[in-house]
Amino acid sequence: MNPLEFFNRYAECCQPYKGGNWCYEDGLIYRGLSLLHKATGDQRFLDHLLRLANAQIAPDGALRGYDPDEYNIDNVMPGQCLFYLADVTGDPRYMAAADRLIGQLQTHPRTQSGNYWHKRIYPNQVWLDGLYMGLPFQIEYGRRAGSDMLVNDALDQLVRALELTGRGDGLYVHGYDEARQQAWADPETGHSAACWGRAMGWLAMALADVAMLSGREAFRVKGLEARSLDLFEKLLALKAQDGLWLQVIDQPDLPGNYSESSSSAMFAYAFLQAGSSGLWEKGIAEGQKALETVIKSALIPGGNGETALQRICHVAGLGGFSGAYRDGTPEYYLTEAVVADDPKGVGPLMMAVSACIMSGEKLLNAPEHLRMPA
Repeated sequence: MNPLEFFNRYAECCQPYKGGNWCYEDGLIYRGLSLLHKATGDQRFLDHLLRLANAQIAPDGALRGYDPDEYNIDNVMPGQCLFYLADVTGDPRYMAAADRLIGQLQTHPRTQSGNYWHKRIYPNQVWLDGLYMGLPFQIEYGRRAGSDMLVNDALDQLVRALELTGRGDGLYVHGYDEARQQAWADPETGHSAACWGRAMGWLAMALADVAMLSGREAFRVKGLEARSLDLFEKLLALKAQDGLWLQVIDQPDLPGNYSESSSSAMFAYAFLQAGSSGLWEKGIAEGQKALETVIKSALIPGGNGETALQRICHVAGLGGFSGAYRDGTPEYYLTEAVVADDPKGVGPLMMAVSACIMSGEKLLNAPEHLRMPA
């Protein structure tokens, strides 16, 4: 099955992830559909996006199930689609919804160092996930509103987050606890114990998108260009033998560790985006290699014979959740369920394919039945 046909079929059958409430999981599909429509001009992808998103966005911009007082940075991420929808439709509901999300950020609690808490229920904590969830949205809103303050604040948060979570070897831990109160946090550094592949994927996508949105000069002046290039080179060195990346990204000898497809799709997208923006000269070639590998080895028939994106970590985090405590050790990340077709994998794959098309590249090395049309 051609990837574009897979995405069309996926969107046709797509059901809201959290009962129809505004959430980042749906937001990843919205982002993917936005980019697919931009890259291909295929009306089907815009139609899917409008059908799915409009079910959660009222004419006055109210968002179904959204409570800004939760101060959940994840809920800002789906707002990335609002700018595209506003541009292609002219409907005021989308910027009205974006105004609600920026309103949350204006009062969102911060660490003493100035970074957004991950959530109200996770106080004083910075997670790599949250960098992608909030900062690209804030920069694009700031650019459209003519607010250098919003743009610079997001760039400064990204700089500090790299300082707070950096391990000193070119990699970044999943989470940081400024208060040093969490059982998962090292009492000296505040770091969680492991480098989770998808957390690194969120970071890589945040860096690539922020570079594109902010402009290369602003990105370079903040010191983010050098940090990004170091990270991308480190990621290349950490590819597993099958060309994908591991769930616990830097521990190939950890029993039970496995190649995980959502993080691999995220890296493919980040590389392609970094190449297209001029940030990284290797980006397009390396992104295409990664994307081809994901399609060849993970977008495959499952037990029911249907093509699906396989080997996606369902969810992972830090601290208490659903009656369990997630201690952030490398071993913990191998206890989470592995599923197929979760939006945390499919959305980034949509994004990566879109970035590949927009870069002018073709998936020449993919299996014949999965190649994109010439």
